[in-house]
Amino acid sequence: MQKILLTLKQALRSSFLVVGLIIFISLSGSFIFVQQASYATTLEELKLIPPEYKPNSEEKINRANEFDPGIGIQEEERQEAYEQAIKDSKNLTTIEKTYERNLKAEQAQNPPETFGEKAKEVIEKVTGK
Repeated sequence: MQKILLTLKQALRSSFLVVGLIIFISLSGSFIFVQQASYATTLEELKLIPPEYKPNSEEKINRANEFDPGIGIQEEERQEAYEQAIKDSKNLTTIEKTYERNLKAEQAQNPPETFGEKAKEVIEKVTGK
């Protein structure tokens, strides 16, 4: 009689464990399809802005500053670079000068490594200094 009760108890325990695992897996699987929060505009918000509204550069910078001052600074720099490019594109000689100025600025930011510097790095790696 005790063997039967122990067997029944063990079977009942294992069936509870199986049912519990099935419930856990089904609940965790249901959270996969939960829609995440979206920061995109809705159709109602799009209706508030007329389609013919085209903000100028100053309005774009002000709007960017409202959200994050760092983004506003980047927008100002971008706008200044754009206006400078328009001025430079009017004359062929200024285009060449602009190219040279941009090339020098790029080389100043990322100086090319010489063969000697690379060899020195390899020797330091090998010797462990």
